[in-house]
Amino acid sequence: MIHDPDQPFDPSEIRWSSISSWDNEGGALSSLPQGKYAEMPDMTNSELVLLRIRVIALENLMIAVLAEGSDRQLQIAREMVEYITPRPGFTHHPLTIRAGEHMTDIVARATHFREVQLE
Repeated sequence: MIHDPDQPFDPSEIRWSSISSWDNEGGALSSLPQGKYAEMPDMTNSELVLLRIRVIALENLMIAVLAEGSDRQLQIAREMVEYITPRPGFTHHPLTIRAGEHMTDIVARATHFREVQLE
């Protein structure tokens, strides 16, 4: 999507551009001029609901994948928590701490399903 610099950014176009690029660019806003940022409006309630649904689906898919994964894959998932927790000397952010705890919980839930399948 090429943006005309004489026209203001349309938030819905920016959102669509971001979402459509997630498949291959990690959600980068490649259509924006370098060094410029567009103001993003607050998400609507329906957008938040859809986001929650997608997160729930992804969590459950990750549990299924980890339940069938190797012991090494489970160990790597546990080690990933260390990459998002604050390093020594840096401020601990509550969201980062909760994300790490949640990752640990997902691995534990996957381990539970592994044990159920073995019986």
